[in-house]
Amino acid sequence: MAERALRGAGLGAKSHADPSGVELAPRQEIGFDCPKGHHFEVTFAEEADLPTEWECPRCGETARRSDGVEPEVKETKAPRTHWDMLRERRSIEELEDLLAERLDEIRGENH
Repeated sequence: MAERALRGAGLGAKSHADPSGVELAPRQEIGFDCPKGHHFEVTFAEEADLPTEWECPRCGETARRSDGVEPEVKETKAPRTHWDMLRERRSIEELEDLLAERLDEIRGENH
């Protein structure tokens, strides 16, 4: 077994790749301020879409950008109700007919 043992670099050893000649992508740092007064900066690539909010690493609150850029206000659709979904499938006339049939059935069972 000793003859087959790996020699040289152990498990989890550092990379032997030469870091010289490696060009990093252009970066930018964006500052954020959380509601509890913490300030921190996050590094992004220059071509990245920059977020307007980021979680504070100290307290977990939602922090906003220090440069004053505000998030876009998105239009929210009202949630569809049961009535909305029913109206997509049936007209008022159909619903009135179904109601009349059901009322006739109920009245017929009681007499």
